[in-house]
Amino acid sequence: MLVTRRLMIIQLRKATTVLIGIATVMNSTIGSSLPSGDSDALARHFNVTIEEQLVLPNSIYLVGYVVGPLLFAPLSESHGRQIIMIGTFAGYTIFTLAACLAPNWAAFNIFRLFTGIFAASPNSVTGGIYADLYNSPVSRGRAMALFMTATTWGPILGPVISGYLAPYSWRWPFWCGLIIAGASAIAVACLPETYGPVILQRRAKKMRKANPGLKVWAPLDYETATVKDLVKVFLGRPFRMLFFEALVLFSCLFLSLIYAVLYMFFQAFPLIFPPVYGFSNGEEGLAFFGIGVGAIFACVIYLWWDHYLRAAKARNARWTQIEEYRRLPLACIGGPLFTIGLFWIGWSARPSVHWIVPILGGVPLGTGFLLLFMALLNFMVDAYEIFAASALAAAACCRSAFGAVLPFAAVPMYRSLGIAWASSLLGFASLACCVIPYAFISYGDKIRANSSFCQELAQKKRRECAEEVEIMSEERIKTEEQPEKRNPTPEDKV
Repeated sequence: MLVTRRLMIIQLRKATTVLIGIATVMNSTIGSSLPSGDSDALARHFNVTIEEQLVLPNSIYLVGYVVGPLLFAPLSESHGRQIIMIGTFAGYTIFTLAACLAPNWAAFNIFRLFTGIFAASPNSVTGGIYADLYNSPVSRGRAMALFMTATTWGPILGPVISGYLAPYSWRWPFWCGLIIAGASAIAVACLPETYGPVILQRRAKKMRKANPGLKVWAPLDYETATVKDLVKVFLGRPFRMLFFEALVLFSCLFLSLIYAVLYMFFQAFPLIFPPVYGFSNGEEGLAFFGIGVGAIFACVIYLWWDHYLRAAKARNARWTQIEEYRRLPLACIGGPLFTIGLFWIGWSARPSVHWIVPILGGVPLGTGFLLLFMALLNFMVDAYEIFAASALAAAACCRSAFGAVLPFAAVPMYRSLGIAWASSLLGFASLACCVIPYAFISYGDKIRANSSFCQELAQKKRRECAEEVEIMSEERIKTEEQPEKRNPTPEDKV
């Protein structure tokens, strides 16, 4: 009974930590899209007359998403998850307050940049926290599925909040973001340390303090990585993988496109729903809910696929031994769904068609969006293993850069081409990228065979396997050389 209760407490603590991670990323992603429904109020208050500048509050925040992961991911592996998450959340809250009180347009955008830098921490650190908590790929995958669903819902809630609050004051959407951050801060302050090496380091320090004569050191105490080493590993390696690893390059290309499309819609929806259907700013924000519903469907599909994959592995199905077949089928479904959603929204948004029809087009788009992220990111983790952090950092920087730049083209494109053809142009680009997961399935083994990182990983595995065999052989020889023990006989006693 006592053991069962202890296990229940451990699982409860893990679930609480998962929810804290989701709370931090919800704050981060809501903040990314808060200005979307606030553009008119911001323009009036700060006297912004150049329309392109109204994209800056969203885009400059995503520039912070490019910088943040390069800083906080390596720091979390040397100083622990707890101090980085709590410290960056405090920074996010402070700069959200600063944005509320900004005296001019330049200051407002600078504060948004620093808010984005600190807000990038949950995106780059929370995955590591879940990896610390769960050794089982099943449990870890389920936690990540919920986390990634939250990352999709966050940007969707931002326009709803700002759309309904901006008529009262341009500051109110940001005050609301600050209130949400303040409410979450209580939970974030209770976040435990989960990174094993740092926990050992703290225990060793505590033991030395209690017993000064005791020389106990943790492995992390012996690491003397210089700034040059950190720059080489955490800046050099991600960009080398981005430009010289085909799996990383084309995965980043597809993910960056769909990520940019989501943030382009924050500029495009004001040109679709208010003019065509007479929506208010708040109702326009609610139009994003179709994408959110699609994300929930994607989460359900992912969990079903995970169950199906484990059942197939249990019966030793041959296809489960192939790297590409474990993750990429979800991307093969997600790509066409995302493309269908773009054409659906583009060609159904007209006065003669009910407003619910283009909103429903967001369902396949949201489903495809999240399936692609789940499939391609997990595929890179499986393919690169110990180098996965660098591959994921490359993906984070690349998609954030696309998300920061491409929305500047949204308004001119939709005004020049019209709703139907502008959405179709994005749809054709997405359709071209749909080839990528199919190409990975067909040629992935050859690509990995020619990859320098995959070759290094394979050599490392072979060395570890050889060392393990050698150790086992030595132990067997020692066992054989030892004289066989037997019970003494009466003659021996005499």
